[in-house]
Amino acid sequence: MSIERVRAYFAEEGIADRIQEFDVSSATVELAAQALGCAPERIAKTLSFQLPDRCILIVAAGDAKVDNAKFKAAYHTKAKMIPGGEVEEKVGHAVGGVCPFAVNDGVPVYLDESLKRFETVFPACGSSNSAIELTILELERYSGCAGWVDVCKSWK
Repeated sequence: MSIERVRAYFAEEGIADRIQEFDVSSATVELAAQALGCAPERIAKTLSFQLPDRCILIVAAGDAKVDNAKFKAAYHTKAKMIPGGEVEEKVGHAVGGVCPFAVNDGVPVYLDESLKRFETVFPACGSSNSAIELTILELERYSGCAGWVDVCKSWK
């Protein structure tokens, strides 16, 4: 299971005890916000995209929507989500638990500017019923992000 990959990764970093697991699903922004008792915008959703030559992950605030024009300007191609049935193979985590930690080699992670307005956010941990609260600096560090991007709208 990919939550075990994430747990092992966080154990190496000394923070595995911060993973929260729920008796209910946290597979969507709304469900995660309910499980955590927080505002939906503080959920750090991880979106999987297929570029012509590779896959990428973009972590964005729960209330942010991908802006197709901004995405095309940043990546020189249309925003195309990875089909649900291919996500686990390509990224390392199944839909509902996709997160920016312990992903397959060669899958870069980018953080969207929509996250910077929060002190802490809640990304998933590789399963459809898990999350961890991280500061933005911790999210940068533990995701091994390749950089910050501005590809979302509707959050300002």
